[in-house]
This record gives sequence, C-alpha cells and structure tokens, in this order.
Amino acid sequence: MSVMPAISGRPLRLATRGSAQATTQAQLAADALMAAHPGLRVELVFVETLGDQRTDVPLHTLGGQGVFVKEVQHAVLRGDADLAAHSAKDLPSVVADGLQLAAFTERRDARDALVGARLADLAHGATLATGSVRRRAQLACVRPDLQFVELRGNIITRLTKVPEGGALVMAVAALQILGLTDRIAEELALDAFVPSPGQGCVALECRADDAATADLLAAIDHLATRAAVSLERAFLAELGTGCSLPVAAHAVGDRLTGFLAADSANLHVTKSTGSGPGPAPGPRTITRTVAVSGSSAERLAQAAALARTLRAELGA
Repeated sequence: MSVMPAISGRPLRLATRGSAQATTQAQLAADALMAAHPGLRVELVFVETLGDQRTDVPLHTLGGQGVFVKEVQHAVLRGDADLAAHSAKDLPSVVADGLQLAAFTERRDARDALVGARLADLAHGATLATGSVRRRAQLACVRPDLQFVELRGNIITRLTKVPEGGALVMAVAALQILGLTDRIAEELALDAFVPSPGQGCVALECRADDAATADLLAAIDHLATRAAVSLERAFLAELGTGCSLPVAAHAVGDRLTGFLAADSANLHVTKSTGSGPGPAPGPRTITRTVAVSGSSAERLAQAAALARTLRAELGA
C-alpha cells in the first residue's frame, strides 16, 4: 500500500533546474511517482543554479561538481520543495548535510557521443568542442592532434555550436531524453571513453528526516542502477575530486572500470593552432577494470581501493 506524504494534502514539490533536459527528466520522475502511487500529485519547482547563470566561463573555474545542484538542494533544505531531481553525474561524491539520496532512476545509455562527425573522419588538427577535461583527456590520448574549445549552454544551444570541420561531445542519455539521437554521428566505446560517475542516471534527493517522501521514492529506486552508481561514487570520493579533473568510473554488474589522468593543467585551455613540430603528446592516463564482490560495504571498499591504486600508479 502506498504511503501518502504528510504534507497537508498539497502536491509533492519536486525541485529541478529549468533546462529542457532537467525539466524532461524531472517530469519523467514525477510521472513514475504518480504511477506508483495512484492519487499522488507532483508539481515541479524550477530553480536557477550558478551553472545556469554563468554560461560565459568554463565549468572548472566555477568549482566543478556542485554548480548545477547546490541551489536545487537548498530549495529542499529551506522547505520550498520536498525533493530534488539531478543528473547524478552533477552531484558531489559526498551527500549534502541534511539530505539523503532516496532514489536512482534506471540508467539510460551511459556512453558519450560525437555530434558532427565520426572520430576517424576528423581531419588532422580538427576542432572538438567540449567543456569536460575528462573527455578532453580521453580524446587526446587517441587523437593528440585535436584542438579543443569550450562548450557551454543547454543541449539545444550546444547543438548549434558544432565547430566547422569538427565535432562536439555530448552524453547519449541527454540526447535520448530530448529525442535528439538522430544528431549522433558516433557513440564512443565505453572501454576507451569511460563516462563520468553516475552518467545516464537521475538521482532524487529528499530531506534526511523526511521518511514519508523517502518511502514514496523507494518505489522508483532502481536497485541495479543504485548499486552501480554507488560504486562509481565511492571511486570518486576516494580521489577527493570532481569534474574539474579527468576522472571517470563506470560499473556494470560486478565489474568496475576506473579512469584517471595524471595532470589536467594542459586540458583547461585550447591547444594552439598553426604550424609546429607536431601534436603534443596526450596526457598520461590509466584505465583499470576490476571485479568486485562481497557485501555492499566490501564492494564500496574495493571501489575506493581501485582509486588508490590508480592514483599511486600515476603518482597523482
């Protein structure tokens, strides 16, 4: 039997960013909640974040992870909303004080994709647009000749910014949510282009002391996705880094793949164009896949151990 929220009969208020992607994925979560609990009403509460306001500067200069979630979280903590929906990859690895991660929706395609051209079809020295230093590090390993430029804005805006003769990188899941997968030129292989922790998944938070809302959210918590994303977040938490550094992790079942680049300094700026002795070597990176087993706590400890191993091997 469904447990109705103790909120005086008013709708459950779901905080979200106002972008097309955020709104669509929040509405899908709201629809799933209402389907699981007949009679429940859910309404969206729109919140503008620092990341939405400052589209003129690279994300890493704003502090990396958290720039798209903090204001949405504060709406819940203030009582302006009962729960919040986030792209899981935007969440810091440590849960905010006063909140709980009450549900993870079933993960969509976690891969990255190129829009504009396939990687093999890009000419020597072509320009590739992405604001992610993780994506730059991975692509520079395969194609050190590529030139990188920043890419900010919502999905629709970014799709208008394909460099001439080049391509841009986007998450497949974001294009799936908006029905724009026809724009994909190539999906990038997971083994070579490991995604961000939580990529392709929506995370739902509520207040830590709000048992009624947590009970409602339990009905849409996808356990396999929760298990996978928890491993990825444990890997990230051990490194103590966010999306301002080239870090990636992806789990499927009992296998976890971690990625780490030793130095991101040269990835924060566009490579220079013009003549020269040849492309600069790609950054030093390492990718490892391990099997995890045992209890939940043991599996999380193994994810943290993988992070320590990669950091030690790179001397990072």
